[in-house]
Amino acid sequence: MSSSSFATVFSRASSGIHAPLVMIEAHTSPGLPSFSIVGLPEAAVKESRHRVRSALMNANFKFPSGRVVVNLAPADLPKEGGRFDLPIALGILAATGQLPHQRLADFEFVGELALSGELRPIHGVLPIAIATRDSRRTLILPMDNAEEASLPGDLTILPAHHLLEVYAHLLREKSLSEYMAQPLPPAISTHIVDLADVRGQPQAKRALEISASGEHSLLLMGPPGTGKTMLASRLPTILPSMTEDEALASAAVLSISGKPFLRSTWRVRPFRAPHHTASSVALVGGGSPPKPGEISLAHHGVLFLDELPEFNRTVLEALREPLESGHVTISRASYQSQFPAKFQFVAAMNPCPCGYLTSGDNRCQCTHEQVQRYQGRISGPLLDRMDIHLQVPALARGTLSSRPDSNVETSEIVRARVVASREMQQARQGKPNAALMGKDVEKFCEISHNDQVLLDQAMEKFGLSARAYHRILKVARTIADLAESEKILTAHLTESLSYRCMDRRHVKQF
Repeated sequence: MSSSSFATVFSRASSGIHAPLVMIEAHTSPGLPSFSIVGLPEAAVKESRHRVRSALMNANFKFPSGRVVVNLAPADLPKEGGRFDLPIALGILAATGQLPHQRLADFEFVGELALSGELRPIHGVLPIAIATRDSRRTLILPMDNAEEASLPGDLTILPAHHLLEVYAHLLREKSLSEYMAQPLPPAISTHIVDLADVRGQPQAKRALEISASGEHSLLLMGPPGTGKTMLASRLPTILPSMTEDEALASAAVLSISGKPFLRSTWRVRPFRAPHHTASSVALVGGGSPPKPGEISLAHHGVLFLDELPEFNRTVLEALREPLESGHVTISRASYQSQFPAKFQFVAAMNPCPCGYLTSGDNRCQCTHEQVQRYQGRISGPLLDRMDIHLQVPALARGTLSSRPDSNVETSEIVRARVVASREMQQARQGKPNAALMGKDVEKFCEISHNDQVLLDQAMEKFGLSARAYHRILKVARTIADLAESEKILTAHLTESLSYRCMDRRHVKQF
């Protein structure tokens, strides 16, 4: 075999939010005309042989008349999409001697080819850019993908419009221009809502602040029209801005989902609110090939489920593992895909089918059995994973018609306290209070002997689980942090205990 009949080109596949290296090996040999692609390609990759052949011929290159075999290694890694068109075409050009194969070693290539040879954008380019940066190679890709690929920084990006431009650059006839990205601002706030918009509900605002400070999950329960959805939508406005690493991880999930990159949302925490008719695949992820669901699109942001009992029971139970682990694994017969799912969970529900059980105006006509059946749609294990359960009461008469209070706190004021609390937690334990596990809870959430007796009595009275026990302590730790207290005091513990209304099984009394 002559050296000119074989060439290797580097590219990247997609596996969750990762982009493993793929070596594209092109080999030409005499024989009957054929063009085969091997290495576990899915349908779109198999079809690339037609796109590549037409693109090469329309760009006035010579397509080999004999046998062409393209291997995508490693062979056991699934390959999808049109991202391999450009590297396959370059591999064939190098294998047939039309391009010096030694010029390919310092580059990685991705891009779909039009039949004319033009380069079309692909999905999932951000994980590719991050992996290429780590490998210290130069990335050549379609022009429309350049801005997104520039996010990681410290990466040489050479965008192109056409296969001929890439060919001329590799022959050193006409160099591609390095893409110079415009610097992104440190953080952009696109929030058009504010916590000050919420009338009344001081306890609910307090719970929202505690939830934001410790990254605690939150369940809001109350009659219709009490502001539950309005409160939940304000949670992102009091959360700290994302760090660079968090922003990249969140953008990577959007990238593999095919969502466009918007500069206006850079470092703004996502807020996802799927409808209660969403399926398990839509919420958790799935399909073939697996794609991330809503919980992954909410990575480092907020996932809000309104009308929680109306969601399918199977869908809700699928949330239990991601709430604990911060990721979700989608298993298929031949491979697995893992997606990040570290989100802050907020849910809202009515107390009964009609919604007016706790309204105080005797409008509720639901029977005790109907209320139990309705609230029973949410399993005990899922409730256990909710740090804060809060009843949101009906608004007092005249609250909406009265003049707004000039002293009401805005999101900016509350966010300042949240940021200070988060910084305190990072300095003490290196993580938010909600992420404390096992011995960390014992170490950082220590309470006095009298408070321990109080907590034990509450555990026995309400039949709380060990998981609920630890969550009460972690919420108490956050309340103490907001009060700038080194120790958890009785007032902090009793307030934390008050945020477990769904653990009280006498459903007619809250």
